[in-house]
Amino acid sequence: MDTDILTCDVTAGVARLVMNRPAKLNALSDAMLAALKARLQAIALDDTIKVVILAGAGKAFCAGHDLSEMQAGRAQPDKGAAYFADLFGRCAEVMQMIPALPQPVIAQVHGIATAAGCQLVASCDMAVAAEGTRFGVNGVNIGLFCSTPMVALSRNIPRKMAFEMLTTGQFISANRAEALGLVNRVVAPEALHDETEALARMVAEKLSAAVRIGKSAFYAQTEMGLAEAYDYAGAVMVENMLWRDTNEGIAAFLDKRKPDWAQ
Repeated sequence: MDTDILTCDVTAGVARLVMNRPAKLNALSDAMLAALKARLQAIALDDTIKVVILAGAGKAFCAGHDLSEMQAGRAQPDKGAAYFADLFGRCAEVMQMIPALPQPVIAQVHGIATAAGCQLVASCDMAVAAEGTRFGVNGVNIGLFCSTPMVALSRNIPRKMAFEMLTTGQFISANRAEALGLVNRVVAPEALHDETEALARMVAEKLSAAVRIGKSAFYAQTEMGLAEAYDYAGAVMVENMLWRDTNEGIAAFLDKRKPDWAQ
């Protein structure tokens, strides 16, 4: 594996992952998917990392799957349906690892995020986009409906808008993506790095254990009915309330001082 295809820098509890294949617009090649999977697995076990930023080098965040690599795979006599099933399965595994990761993941998006690249943004917990960024699920334009990107996209934005994007193959602007809920905020391109870092640091300053239990509960309750979700969330809050650091946080708030957290 090319160790430079995905760089990682950790500063003050914030891990910055940068997809580093600018000549291919950071396409999700086999090597890129493998690198993302390995890095996310390592981060999940690292208690010193509190927040993850995912960005792309060069002029774009991510242009989706590597179509040249896919065509080369199709051409091999021993490939075919099994090859594509394996590829999309590995991609889906990486996408699902992001919401399952204990730490929040923030996408730092610029240029374009298309097809599986748009899916990557939708899979992250939060996203900050530069003005001028375009988002699309454009596979239909080449005869390939973006069925797997559809899963994450349709869980981020209203159903009718997701269907329009999937069937027309048209891009939407960063401002439209913000209005629909695909990204949290849109900032000037020159401020993208700093604004994303500021959001990450804000989250990193919170009690890490509380953010982790909260992220897990957030995704779990969305799959439940209303009454079940309240029962589940209540049990999570009971567990959280009994922690030493939560007691310290409440006491510090009442005493108007900074908490002395052990974690």
